[in-house]
Amino acid sequence: MNKRPAVFFDRDGVLNHDIGYLYRKEDFQWIDGAIQAIKYFNDHGYWVFVITNQSGVARDFYCEADVRTLHSWMNQELGRHNAHIDDFYYCPHHTEGKIEQYRADCTCRKPKPGMILKAIAEWPINLNKSFIVGDRKSDLEAAQAAGLSGFLFKGGNLYDFIKERLEHAAI
Repeated sequence: MNKRPAVFFDRDGVLNHDIGYLYRKEDFQWIDGAIQAIKYFNDHGYWVFVITNQSGVARDFYCEADVRTLHSWMNQELGRHNAHIDDFYYCPHHTEGKIEQYRADCTCRKPKPGMILKAIAEWPINLNKSFIVGDRKSDLEAAQAAGLSGFLFKGGNLYDFIKERLEHAAI
């Protein structure tokens, strides 16, 4: 497979409204322009990934199957618009988790770059043209730790935000 650029999206606060510990499709609401942004990258030959901290698993608010079910549903919804996410990476760990097996200071929890590095190992990614879009400092710190650029999204229309950044960036 030829190497392609990738965009790594944080999930909550970037692709969907952050309501805190989201795991049910009934509570999911796309950010304005999110579907259009994902489709833009699909149409322009980018891999599209989600990298998301999901400490709700460690905190026993929901389980990993709930996270995977929501991600599958997101791709079903995107499919209605001829768009898709190539892969989802999530970190279920937290140092203060209630569930022993998830109580950890792991390498995948942002701001550490573990989820990004896993994607890089699993997919043929052109790192020079890849970047992360997140809504928190920890997202940009993970990008930097993985050697990627990062854009801080503070709300509004994601597609408009992306288009403006790409016009001014050398990506």
